[in-house]
Amino acid sequence: MKRDGIKIVGVVVYDYQMAQIVDRAGVDIVSVGDSVGVNMWGQRSELEVTLDQMLLVCKGIRRGVDRALVSCDMPYGPMQQGPLAAIDAAKCLVEEGGADMLKLDAAAEFPESVRAIVSAGISVWAQFGITPHTAERHAGTSQTLAERAAELKDQFVDEAQRLEEAGASLLDFTNSGPVAGPAVTATVSIPVLGGLGGGPWLDGRVRAIGNAIGYTAQALDDSIARYANVARVTLDAITAYAGDVRAGRQIRGR
Repeated sequence: MKRDGIKIVGVVVYDYQMAQIVDRAGVDIVSVGDSVGVNMWGQRSELEVTLDQMLLVCKGIRRGVDRALVSCDMPYGPMQQGPLAAIDAAKCLVEEGGADMLKLDAAAEFPESVRAIVSAGISVWAQFGITPHTAERHAGTSQTLAERAAELKDQFVDEAQRLEEAGASLLDFTNSGPVAGPAVTATVSIPVLGGLGGGPWLDGRVRAIGNAIGYTAQALDDSIARYANVARVTLDAITAYAGDVRAGRQIRGR
């Protein structure tokens, strides 16, 4: 798709029902995100999500996807413990969870783990850039993330090349910005996707579907541009249901 100039569509989902819907919509990659902990379970950060939790979510999404590639996030911990722990976790998510590939957060910091997982026959989607795992290094500055990414362009180009050399099949460039993003995309032969801080200069985009369609409760009160506001529709529907029950009317649905 990169060679042919066809943009790649990726979405992050957390459950079987949504997996069926996005697969039917024709997306190319369904990503099982470690953001599931924050968005679905109320955890404080992605760093709290465990391997067992990711395995459970991955199994459910795998059951809902027939045609798209299923990628599963490696949770925080195994890569930090070294290549052997990373390989064990990777095999678990692929062999038991059914993932087609694994997304490794802050992968540029662990090239040895990337290489080890690839050597084990597992495809890697390597995330790098100004990620939630590295953002604290850029705190306390008035620069925007895009400006910071532009300043670090040469570093990111080098990291992308090293990740490609390590065997990564895809790159997830977080907060690429319009300067570093095109430079990295033109430098490597593998596809470069991006979510936060990405744009049309990349080979494709990935977005948490809950944010894109207003599925989370925060969509009730914010003014972010979305493709829909499912939370508002849901609130109105539940309010109508409650009204029918309280008025003694027959309720809808089975």
